[in-house]
Amino acid sequence: MLTEPRGRKAKTQHLYDRIADFHNLALTLNGYRPSLAKYLKALELKISSNSIVLDAGCGTGLATLALYSAGYRPRKSLALDLSFNSLSIAREQFIEDKKVRNRDINALQGNLLALPLADSSVDFVITCGALEYVPIEKGLNEIARVLKKDGTLVFIPVKKSPISAVLEVIYDFKAHKTKDVVGALRKDFHLVGNHKFPITEPISWSKISFLLKKK
Repeated sequence: MLTEPRGRKAKTQHLYDRIADFHNLALTLNGYRPSLAKYLKALELKISSNSIVLDAGCGTGLATLALYSAGYRPRKSLALDLSFNSLSIAREQFIEDKKVRNRDINALQGNLLALPLADSSVDFVITCGALEYVPIEKGLNEIARVLKKDGTLVFIPVKKSPISAVLEVIYDFKAHKTKDVVGALRKDFHLVGNHKFPITEPISWSKISFLLKKK
C-alpha cells in the first residue's frame, strides 16, 4: 500500500490530537454539519440499506453526522482518521446524536494513504479537507482502490482563497490548486458535477465540492 513520510504523518496526527476539541467546536459553531447535510440531501445519492460508506479523514465525524442528517441510512459507516482524540470525540457524538444512535458506525484509526480496507469494498466515500495533507494523486488513487466500480465519491477540498491561506498556517496543510485537483481526479473518476456552496454559509469561504463516479 502507499505510505506517506513517517514524520509528516506523526506531525499531522499530533496536531489534531491537540486541537480536536477546538476544531470540533469551530466547525459546529459555523454550521458545517447543516450546510453539508443540505448539500448531500440535494444530491439524492444512491445510498441504500445495503451500502457501505467511508468518511476518509473524518476528523470529529461531522461529515458522517451530516450524511445521517440528510436522511441516508447505509448498512455500515466507516469513519477513519489519524487522530485518536478526534476519533474519541467522533465516537461520543455518534453515540449521543439522535440521528445516528444505535446505527452501525465504526470509527477507525488509520492512514489515508493506506486504508485498512479491501479493494472494491466500499459503495460511497466522502472526504472533506483531508487530502490537503497528502499528495493529491496518491490520496485519490487509494480512495479509488477501495471504491467499487461506479461507486460515488463526494470530494470537498479546501479551495485557494485568502481564508484558506490563513487556515494553511493554523492547520499546517497546503491547499491544492483547482486545476491540479481536476487533473488528478480524471485518472480514476468521471466528474459528474461540481458545487459552490452559498456565500451566506461559512463552508463556502474555504470549500468547494466535486461529485464523482469511479471509472
